[in-house]
Amino acid sequence: MIPEPKSQSEKSLAILGSTGSIGTSALKIVRMHPERFNVEALTGANNVALLADQIREFKPAVVAVLDAAKADELSLLLKDEQKPEILYGEAGFVAAAQWADADMVLLAMVGAAGLAPALAAIDAGKEIALANKETLVMAGDLVMAKAKEKGVEILPVDSEHSAIFQCMRGSRRRDFRRIFLTASGGPFRSRSLDTFGEITLADALNHPTWDMGAKITIDSATLMNKGLEVVEAVQLFGITHEQIEVLVHPQSIVHSMVGFRDGGVIAQMGVPDMMEAIAYAFAFPGRVDLDTGFPDFAAIGNLTFEAPDTRKFPSLEFAFEACRRKGTLPAVMNAANEIAVAAFLAERIRFLDIFTMISEVMGRHTRIDNPELSGIIEADTWARETTESLISRISNRN
Repeated sequence: MIPEPKSQSEKSLAILGSTGSIGTSALKIVRMHPERFNVEALTGANNVALLADQIREFKPAVVAVLDAAKADELSLLLKDEQKPEILYGEAGFVAAAQWADADMVLLAMVGAAGLAPALAAIDAGKEIALANKETLVMAGDLVMAKAKEKGVEILPVDSEHSAIFQCMRGSRRRDFRRIFLTASGGPFRSRSLDTFGEITLADALNHPTWDMGAKITIDSATLMNKGLEVVEAVQLFGITHEQIEVLVHPQSIVHSMVGFRDGGVIAQMGVPDMMEAIAYAFAFPGRVDLDTGFPDFAAIGNLTFEAPDTRKFPSLEFAFEACRRKGTLPAVMNAANEIAVAAFLAERIRFLDIFTMISEVMGRHTRIDNPELSGIIEADTWARETTESLISRISNRN
């Protein structure tokens, strides 16, 4: 048995993206273990009503919102109550990420907006709990190099990467051979490709096993979420894309597996709930009690696995191409996906158009090798503008 970790003192948290699904789950853990965790900083984008409730309960010292108008709205909601310092915009998110009294920063913002706060938190020497996969997709080489330079530990919060991290614990690095990255398959796993043109927004938002925000739910429906996780795994674990095999596992009980040189495979399992992965990062190297319970294996009966159908879900091919070609291509893929998904959520394009947008924008991009941060930002901006231009043509045609 591994020796029991020494009891840990209270850990102060900055939760960036506290009004989203990851953020609200994180606050449930804080609520369950007030002796272990307290909240110093919270950030949200638009849901200021929920953020106000979180402020009243957890009493952070600082909060940040999307813009000045949201900051004013939040201030009015809090009325004469004792208010935290209210900041806004990228500067506000960066300030929250660097808040002096926070020991750990949970990066749960969605999309490219998480990159600047992530770099700021690393610069400040904060321990990172990473749920924002886009940060490593866009600028993984830069982020991981900076973390190494600053001696900052990045603990994965995605259930799949947390599972891999847990499976690797206690094994020698040279014995590692392969990652088996599991995917639920989303709501269209069994749907015929010739009916994909009929998919509605409501269809795509109806995930069979996970309860997530809208953007991540659509990414799961297209399997782009898994594609982003492939790129993220390459960066987090210092491996090649050839060492990753994606498996569709509709029960979502095996969160991922790791294979070793002797043919042994270690799997990490649990109910499909993000709280375990979040709590593992918060309490690392120990664990805390949760009320999620264990899978009912007898009721589940069978755990099944199958290869993904890349004809139906070309997002995986886009991701492996981005891993092969590297440079600015992963950032371009991510940006095109973010704009296309936003357009689908606004019902400006069809489901299949998401794949078309990403493929065309990646094909048009002139890749830059070993880019600096400025080059990544330029590629991201170019991809967003190009995708929006393509979407406008479709919208005008319709």
